[in-house]
Amino acid sequence: MKILLVAATELEIADSISSIQEFDTDYLVTGVGMVATAYAMGKHLANNKYDLLLNVGIAGTFNPADEMGTVKRIVSDRIFDLGAETKDGFMPIEEMGFGKSIFQERLPGISLGQSFESLKKSTAITVNRVHGRNSSIEQLRKTLPLDCLESMEGAAFFYVAEEQNCPAIQVRSISNLVEQRNVSHWDIPKALQELNSWLQGFLRLHRK
Repeated sequence: MKILLVAATELEIADSISSIQEFDTDYLVTGVGMVATAYAMGKHLANNKYDLLLNVGIAGTFNPADEMGTVKRIVSDRIFDLGAETKDGFMPIEEMGFGKSIFQERLPGISLGQSFESLKKSTAITVNRVHGRNSSIEQLRKTLPLDCLESMEGAAFFYVAEEQNCPAIQVRSISNLVEQRNVSHWDIPKALQELNSWLQGFLRLHRK
């Protein structure tokens, strides 16, 4: 199976670069954010075909019970706040009739192995501005599923995969709780360690 590994930053996959090269897997570092992700993927996929697109990275969680470093499978991701303000609140782009904001994983017609299939499933939102103020976070907690994660690229990744009609999965490890911004509470090293441990096992199973 020919896989393209997609990450926003090299930091997120640095511990796996040797394994990626050993298993002859293509990888793409897009840059941070939806625009950079969509552009880099569109440019690369215009001239390259794959059996599976795999997006990996770290993310924040809205669930205080989640442990740092937990690796999750994102089954649905939404471009947050894509739409219009109204006098009563917010109108999503779906109601405006201009497209959609919610995108799902696209599973290939083969087993991806127990290491993937046993991951806890989560939904996610993709944002341009990560949330870090109590007032906005509390408002979100009234509407989002408790297991929701937050990233800056996931929905754009799924969007491109849908446009390319290519199987795609997204896996993220938790680096922080979405709370009033306090980086001393984050555990990026553990999130990276757990993410890359999972990634290396997955690539070993699906080497060319």
